[in-house]
Amino acid sequence: MSAPDYPGRSLGLPESGRGALASWGSRLGALVVDWGASMAVAVGAFGGGVLTESGWRAWMILTVFVVEKALLTALTGSSFGQLISGVGVTRVDGTPIGWWRSLARAVMIGLVLPAVVVGADRRALDDLLLGTVVVRRR
Repeated sequence: MSAPDYPGRSLGLPESGRGALASWGSRLGALVVDWGASMAVAVGAFGGGVLTESGWRAWMILTVFVVEKALLTALTGSSFGQLISGVGVTRVDGTPIGWWRSLARAVMIGLVLPAVVVGADRRALDDLLLGTVVVRRR
C-alpha cells in the first residue's frame, strides 16, 4: 500500500517540517506583515500622502513592497514577512532563486493576478512560471 498523497509530494517535498509546503495561513500572515511594513516605510519616507493622495505618491507603498520583497528574497530567500512567518522561497530543485527570479516574482505578486491564480501543490502562477515553491523554513 502506498503512502497517501499530500501537497508537495509530486515535487519531492516532505509532508511536514522544514522544507514542506508552507501553509496558507503562514503565507497570508507573511503577506500582511510585508504590506504593513511597506506602508510604514512608505509613510516614513514619503509622508502621509501615500495613503490619501493620487499621483506618484499613490504608488509608493506598492513600490516599497516590490523592492523589499525582491531584495530580501534574493538575499535571504524570504521577504521580511516570510522571515517572521518562518517560510521561504526556493526553486523546485532546492537551490536559491537568485536575483532575476526574485525581482520577477515580486513584480508578479505586485500585479496580484499571478499570485491568486493557484495551481497544484499550492503554487501560484508566478511560482509555476519561475519554477519556485514556498516552503517552511522551520
